[in-house]
Amino acid sequence: MDDVEAADVHRHDRADELFVRERGDLDEAVERALRGAALWDEVEDKLHSSGLDLSGGQQQRLCIARSIAPDPEVILMDEPASALDPIATSKIEDLIADLAQDYTVVIVTHNMQQAARISDKTAVFLTGGELVEFGDTNEIFQNPEDDRVEDYITGKFG
Repeated sequence: MDDVEAADVHRHDRADELFVRERGDLDEAVERALRGAALWDEVEDKLHSSGLDLSGGQQQRLCIARSIAPDPEVILMDEPASALDPIATSKIEDLIADLAQDYTVVIVTHNMQQAARISDKTAVFLTGGELVEFGDTNEIFQNPEDDRVEDYITGKFG
């Protein structure tokens, strides 16, 4: 078997893992993902309704359910609680903490308070995408090495 054929076989094997073969399997996968996103109890009787009928916080958790359905190793979230009320934000942050037990969760946010609350590690990028500082969240927020980082996290600019 040449390299192209071997790559094709590998690709097909992986694809088979991602496809649900029977309706019962699909139902189980949907329930597992919705439970994983702390949404099942709120939508189990609305599974055939549009996601647009959900609240903003529920829509965000639905997006998270969709992201965990294929059981990835890493979940990337871009501003996961932007434009949500404080209660919905709290639910998202609690969910992220739960997900971090099983997944690597990478969050992009401008909300420094949220980053301080929910992250173990922090990377600070400034204008132009320059990585200015990376390390333990508590260390960066309590004792940043770069003055620009201190100015940003204390609200002096940004």
